[in-house]
Amino acid sequence: MAPSPRRGRRGLALLGATALALTAGGLATPAAAQVTAARAVDFPTHCVPPPIAGIPPIDGPTTAAITVDNAAPRVGDTVTVTYTVTKPAAGNPVDLALPADIMTPTGKVALGGAQSGAVTVTGPKKNPPVPGKGAFPPFSMTGTFTVTAPGSITLSPGDYNIHTSYIMELDTPCTVTNPPAPVSQTIVASPRPGANERTLALATASGRPGTPVAVTGTRFTPLATVTVAGRAGAAETADRTTVTADSSGRFTASLTVTDKATSGIVAYEGDAWSADKAAGPAAYTVVDDTPLPAGSQRIGAAVAAGTLSMTQAGDAVQLSSVDFGKGGAATGDLRTVTVKDFRGGPAGWSLTGKVTDFTGPGGTIGAGKLSWAPACATRPGSPSTCAPGSAGPVGTAGATLAAAPDAALTGGEFTVDAKLTLDVPPFTAPGAYAGVLTLTLT
Repeated sequence: MAPSPRRGRRGLALLGATALALTAGGLATPAAAQVTAARAVDFPTHCVPPPIAGIPPIDGPTTAAITVDNAAPRVGDTVTVTYTVTKPAAGNPVDLALPADIMTPTGKVALGGAQSGAVTVTGPKKNPPVPGKGAFPPFSMTGTFTVTAPGSITLSPGDYNIHTSYIMELDTPCTVTNPPAPVSQTIVASPRPGANERTLALATASGRPGTPVAVTGTRFTPLATVTVAGRAGAAETADRTTVTADSSGRFTASLTVTDKATSGIVAYEGDAWSADKAAGPAAYTVVDDTPLPAGSQRIGAAVAAGTLSMTQAGDAVQLSSVDFGKGGAATGDLRTVTVKDFRGGPAGWSLTGKVTDFTGPGGTIGAGKLSWAPACATRPGSPSTCAPGSAGPVGTAGATLAAAPDAALTGGEFTVDAKLTLDVPPFTAPGAYAGVLTLTLT
């Protein structure tokens, strides 16, 4: 690899994270105090030394462990993950001894179980001297992810890379030979306090006009009056009944469906539908039994409700460099986020973000120094229209990136972008600084 000049300029990296699907980014700070014991695992690894070393790839075992700062989070909590490699598969590929503090590790932690995806982790630029052709020393990498679903979430070691900055900038990437690696850590997530966990189930998904339908609801407010109603697209039909939830928040109602336009059934507390106190719609089809004229055929079709989801075009943003002594704005663009709301109900959505401090060899740049100017576009034909959040600081408390309001019928596809600006103080020590931007869709 070609030598990389070392001057008074530095790159500022912003690593992104998703929510609902899962996703997370790197953090170049020491790990938080660990409260759970790690289970060290061994897994086969394929490491590729820098081409300048002139040696073939190295296949061997890596020993590593995953620890977390919270083994019993709630949905919406941010969990700090530490990936510690106690025995790397690769070592110093050249005869030249490497001095201290020139190695920067990065890697991924694979999530499984109730939440899938990968957590990007980054370690500090810190290591003891490494003799020529000597083994690489142990190292730790840290990152965070946002819990998006309740249940057991497994964490397994993933690919990692060792970057050395001495004379030349060189990388030694190591990949898991047979992914995923064994599970090293398991956490159990519980629902977020106050979250709407109401559910609705029908005894049957279709029936002739006038047929009673058994409707069961759970996790409603104990002893609350619940309205059970038919829905035709965005509007409620005249099919309606009320029932009182029992002391555990459960109810069973019998709803007689007579309107042939009814396509779903909902249940809600209060005088009108409210997304935070309702469940449904559960799909229901009225079987039209009106006699047909001779020689006719009745043709039916159904539209199935989908989910609310988010994807992003990459998980790393490189901001522009600024000069030591001058400081100023390091700018860049957020990787485009695509939101798909295919639920077909009345609930809107909100996409928010929060960022950590930016850490580097010379200290930190506060999270409040990062600002964004959001933009949001709606795909033509979508029932909802998304609105960008306000321009301004993101910070650790977070800010809204984009949202779509509740309405009689919501849904659609949306693309969300933002211009990013990090205000770097003039005499911030030279080096690479990194922070984690976590996006959450609700």
